[in-house]
Amino acid sequence: MVAKPLIVIVGETGSGKSELAINLAKNFDGEIVNADSLNFRKGMNIGTAKPSAADRQLITHHLIDIITPDAHFNAADFQQAAKQIIDDIHERHKLPVLVGGSGLYVDSLIYNYSFLDASSDNYRQQLNEKPLEDLIEMAQTKKISLNDEDLTNKRRIIRRIETLGRLPSKQTLRPNTLILGLRIDRALLRQRLLRRLDLMIDQGLEAEVLGLSKRYGWPTEALRAIGYREWQDYFNNQITINEVKCQILKDSLALAKKQRTWFNRSKDINWLTTPVKWNQVVEIVTTYMNNQV
Repeated sequence: MVAKPLIVIVGETGSGKSELAINLAKNFDGEIVNADSLNFRKGMNIGTAKPSAADRQLITHHLIDIITPDAHFNAADFQQAAKQIIDDIHERHKLPVLVGGSGLYVDSLIYNYSFLDASSDNYRQQLNEKPLEDLIEMAQTKKISLNDEDLTNKRRIIRRIETLGRLPSKQTLRPNTLILGLRIDRALLRQRLLRRLDLMIDQGLEAEVLGLSKRYGWPTEALRAIGYREWQDYFNNQITINEVKCQILKDSLALAKKQRTWFNRSKDINWLTTPVKWNQVVEIVTTYMNNQV
């Protein structure tokens, strides 16, 4: 069976992926499939820059608000769910637009990763009970590479230990897939991230984080994410809100660098520069759609 068309939008945080996805879906009769891991989680709205209610009413979005912050949901789970949703979108003769900055999740789908078997529940529980610092030391002792890994993400470190550092195998790019990548000037990115952060705080980010921390607790994996973890010392009266903002910005720029490194390794991405020239996008996508078999 010939694969049906799929458009994928990738890039670093703050580069304008969501805006481009909405414009494409609106102009090419599409629906958006989220591939940003934090957007899966209910209640994490402001700090994740989750699409607004108005945007979600305008264009159908999938895989948003599907689990609680303390639920387990990995790349293999995403891969399975996204495949089913994309098939459903095709069945309704619409165009799926996959968008996100979580490189592992995006690649798991478009390169059809074969994931390694999980370890026993007992071993995973033993690992989960260890502090993050001990897990990192354990990985280093076992000579397991943590390069390009988020060292604040306990679940990812545990997974590396479970598999002894082996990574999922991947195939060639899914047929009939167009990948658009957004590149952005560093100075412009910093400006955009600052504006977004100020807007988040005005919208009530502090209250959102406080409510989540009280309900789920700081050790919850989702609260170790950027935009959330930086508030813990603030609520303990150890730092000021300006220091929180500075740390969020610093962490966001570091994340952008990791995302840039991940996606720059791909030779399958058609790169665009932010701010995007819409006529250029229309030409690329129209040519791609006209060449579908």
